[in-house]
Parts: sequence; C-alpha cells; structure tokens
Amino acid sequence: MMQKALGFSIEQRVHTGVATINPKETTMTTTKQIPATQNDAWGFWGTMNNDAQAAWPIAMTAISDATCQPLESARVFLDSRHGRHFADDVLNEMLRGHSIKQAIDVAVTRWMGWTIGRRTSKENGIPKGLPYLTGFVIHCEIVEEELAA
Repeated sequence: MMQKALGFSIEQRVHTGVATINPKETTMTTTKQIPATQNDAWGFWGTMNNDAQAAWPIAMTAISDATCQPLESARVFLDSRHGRHFADDVLNEMLRGHSIKQAIDVAVTRWMGWTIGRRTSKENGIPKGLPYLTGFVIHCEIVEEELAA
C-alpha cells in the first residue's frame, strides 16, 4: 500500500526544494538540439575549416552555458564576424597544442574575462563592464532580431 501524506504519495513529495516523482532516480538527462550554422562560409564555421564539424557543438554549448543565453543566441554570435574572431582565438590555442575542447574552454574563459569598455559600449550600445562574450552574444541576437523585423 502506498503511503499518503497531505494528499501526495511519498514518491511525489517535495524534498530539499526539489519536487520528485521518483526519488530513486538521482540523475537527470536532457538533450539539447544544437542549431546548425547558417553561415558555413564565414564566421566561426568558415574560420574553423576542417575542425568546424567537431568544434561547433562544443563551442555552442560552452558559449551558451558561460553567457546563460539560449543556444540560438550562441549560433547568431558564432555566425557573425565576432564568431570569426572567436574562432581565431580557438585556432591560436589549438596551435599551442590544446585539443578543440580545451581551446574553446580557454577562449570562452578569456572572452568572459574581458569587459566591455567605454568605446565599445558607445559604438555598439553594449553596457560598459559586461563580460565581452556575454555582451557580443546578446548584441548579435538583438541585431539579428532588428534585421528580421
């Protein structure tokens, strides 16, 4: 017989702030659909050349996670001229002997460490002091939305 407390079965109780349906299941798996590039000649994809296929999902996920922006915003950034510059940074790290994932992680860390300065803020309308990567991911998304309108 299933125990009930306050109208919920034990399996449905809230525990430590997380509602559970099956408390025996301790892991959660999600599948994120990685948007494909819409600019395979330029941007990140075009700059990465033969490594583009392997680097794309790693870069998309790393940028989305670091900036707390959706994957589609990361895609717009990587397809832009800023994505080309990001790819240059990744390729430089690969020339230093890093794997694709390591190179992307180093580039993400570097771009998150830089901040938007006064001139960039004035030229692009990105708030001064914002992490560079976050600022340009959001900026690219806004520009694409304006062009679509």
